Amino acid sequence: HLLLFLLFVGPFNCFASYSRATELFYSLNEGLPAGVLIGSLARDLRLPTAGGQHPAAPQPPLSFTLASHGLGGQYVQLDNRSGELLTSAMEIDREALCMESSGATVFGGAVAVSSSSPSSESCLLLLDVLVLPQEYFRLVKVKIAIRDVNDNAPHFPVPHIHLSVPENAPVNTRLAIEHPALDPDVGTNGVQTYRLRDNYGVFTLDVEENENGERTPYLIVMGALDRETREEYVTVIIAEDGGIPPLVGSATLTIGISDINDNCPQFSDSQLNITLYGNSSLGTHMATVHAVDMDLGSNAQITYSYSQKVSQPSRDLFHLNESTGAITLSSKVDGDTPTLHRLIILGNGPGCIPAVITVLVTVIKVMMRPPEVVPRFIANEVEGVVYLKELEPINTPIAFFTIKDPDEKYKVNCHLDGDGPFRLSPYKPYNNEYLLETTKPLDYETQQLYEISVVAWNSEGFHVNKIIKVQVLDDNDNSPVFSQQLIELSIEENNVPNAFLTKLYATDADSGERGQVSYFLGPDAPSYFALDKTTGVLTVSTQLDREEKEKYRYTVKAVDSGFPPRESIATVTITVLDKNDNSPRFINKDFSFFVPENFPGFGEIGVISVTDADAGQNGWVALSVLNGSDIFVIDTGKGVLRAKVSLDREQQSSYILWIEAVDGGDPALSSTAKITILLLDINDNPPLVLFPQSNMSYLLVLPSTLPGSPITEVYAVDKDTGMNAVIAYSIIGRRGPRPESFRIDPKTGNITLEESLMQNDYGLYRLLVKVSDHGYPEPLHSTVMVNLFVNDTVSNESYIESLLRKEPDISIEEKQPQISIEPTHKKMESASCMPTLVALSIISLGSIALVTGMGIYICLRKGEKHHRADENLEVQIPLNGRISLHMLEKKPMEISNI
Repeated sequence: HLLLFLLFVGPFNCFASYSRATELFYSLNEGLPAGVLIGSLARDLRLPTAGGQHPAAPQPPLSFTLASHGLGGQYVQLDNRSGELLTSAMEIDREALCMESSGATVFGGAVAVSSSSPSSESCLLLLDVLVLPQEYFRLVKVKIAIRDVNDNAPHFPVPHIHLSVPENAPVNTRLAIEHPALDPDVGTNGVQTYRLRDNYGVFTLDVEENENGERTPYLIVMGALDRETREEYVTVIIAEDGGIPPLVGSATLTIGISDINDNCPQFSDSQLNITLYGNSSLGTHMATVHAVDMDLGSNAQITYSYSQKVSQPSRDLFHLNESTGAITLSSKVDGDTPTLHRLIILGNGPGCIPAVITVLVTVIKVMMRPPEVVPRFIANEVEGVVYLKELEPINTPIAFFTIKDPDEKYKVNCHLDGDGPFRLSPYKPYNNEYLLETTKPLDYETQQLYEISVVAWNSEGFHVNKIIKVQVLDDNDNSPVFSQQLIELSIEENNVPNAFLTKLYATDADSGERGQVSYFLGPDAPSYFALDKTTGVLTVSTQLDREEKEKYRYTVKAVDSGFPPRESIATVTITVLDKNDNSPRFINKDFSFFVPENFPGFGEIGVISVTDADAGQNGWVALSVLNGSDIFVIDTGKGVLRAKVSLDREQQSSYILWIEAVDGGDPALSSTAKITILLLDINDNPPLVLFPQSNMSYLLVLPSTLPGSPITEVYAVDKDTGMNAVIAYSIIGRRGPRPESFRIDPKTGNITLEESLMQNDYGLYRLLVKVSDHGYPEPLHSTVMVNLFVNDTVSNESYIESLLRKEPDISIEEKQPQISIEPTHKKMESASCMPTLVALSIISLGSIALVTGMGIYICLRKGEKHHRADENLEVQIPLNGRISLHMLEKKPMEISNI
């Protein structure tokens, strides 16, 4: 924000000067938007305004007007009343305004670049302003200096710069670059530095500034150069200005290494042997010597000459071409001509020691001329080379050869010498005419060039060879061939986008464009695979997921550039390798199991099912119990949950376990599931009598107790639940003067007095109470002895205790107590209909029998009052026989003090 404030506010009122000469000077940055305040003429001219020093005197309104509306007026707005000078909608571009050179002036209220300004780089906008009314009239010269901002990047006048450096240039050689970069900005915003993108370790740049402030880049040689090693360096020169941030421009710089004469001619051989027949005609070409100079141009110019050691007769007999090095026969061979000539030839280069080669010429003197071989080519021939397309048909004619004896004295024969599918045969009916033709199709890929000779000889044994070269032209007869027809690849899933898979490679035995191979994906390739047609690089643009798709199989094509194009196909198979990116997953978040209590130890409670989408070791899952491991154990392979010990609902009715599943990846991933085990109650606990606490306790009952009064109660609990914990109370045995005087409530266990007690009813009453639950399949019960002593007082406790210690002789008579029980809703198995019907039938029959028994009981009670044993016991059914108290207590009664 501070930077923006300085850029837009700071320049507006940088300085303003005023004198009686009515000249004002302002400065501002170029490129400012419209409405930016440049200066206030009224304030800077100290003109009076309304409410000034003499508020009582009337002040005429001031008026400010541009004297001319030239170029300068387009860039400013003048408020006629306040005299405020503002920027206009036309943006000021310093580089467009000040294209004139320093010292030139453009008048008419437009632009001036004056050397008298504070800086030689100043760009001035000149305005003439008229101030009215008459008493304040004056012509104000306003000069606005336009300051430069870094809004132009350096640029080179040409995109390519060429520079030549001699190869023998010493280190620290400086060469000026003729086309430096230009930047319309000035000062530090202009070009400041140059650099090379790649200096190859032998170049660097330096910048020199002249007295006019112009900066010129210089190339400095930092290492040894050798044109024969490298003749050209191509890099990029970058110019950078001093703005913040700096702007750059670039051009291509080509540094050519010019040649110097630092190499001399050299012959590849030191000696050449040739044979010359004495009957050879003048001008016969014998041989050509050739030397090589690695330099260029005039430095590589070679001339050939005889050494001074060559005799004059040899010089006269053999002509040496100074430019080409060709040796030809220049005079007739006669009987005086020596049979051996030693020609020492020099290869001369500028400023070099000549190279030397020796040519030994053996002259065979004959008096006859050799046979002549005259070719007439049918196929295309250029300078002794015949061009044939491959796959030309068999017996394609190449040339006719006429074989004759110049003296017409001797018979001449000929044959074809050399390897290749060619045949030279007489062309009948003409004599001495032979046809050269092919014997089978040519194959460019097998052999491109053949060299054969037509050899003619006469009866005297003279031979003549005519050498013919056959160049085979390539045709698009080969398809591209993949290095592998089946390309098997693998990549890990969750790869980065545009991951490299492989680089395909196919070759084409054809040459030129016909052998250039392009690569394409087949139509069965998914869209997210990409194949570079030029390089054959195969990539995948998206992440692959093995769990979504594990294998990919598609085709790729290699197509050449021949006409018509030929192609071949290969198959790519990609296997996506697994990464451990999936946690084990339980089929349920919560598992609930219902297990009957007293379930045997290590019995199967349930199966925890878990899966892992990964493969191999990453998909192996191990299960463990996080809590309760001292009671429960899980089979990690099958997921079977077991309890190590038998479970008792009365100790704990439910268990909540957390099971962890851990896969075999590295690092391993895990997940947890909640297991709820609910224990179902079974009737394994008989009712526990809490009161009375002992069979030896007793209670005093006063004779004056009214009938219906509660005497005492039997209180019991059952640790089971549901029907297994519903308790019923009944009196199954009585003893006393009139034992039927007491009854017990089957639900509450309350014992009440039924009838008024008489004088003869005094004494000890012993009631055997049975406490029974409604468990299934078999109810469990406990018994307790309730002792009641009917008397006004307890005068002799020892006597009562002696009676209690005697074994009572009680007749057991028992009915099943009838109590109403709220129905419990249970789920019935849909497939267990028959057991349900049988149970319902038994319950119905039992209800009928119970109602009948109750009717008989009521009738007997009304008719036989003397039989009081069964009085007021609605739930008792008499049982025949007598039983001791010890025999009744089949299940021991638990007594605890509360």
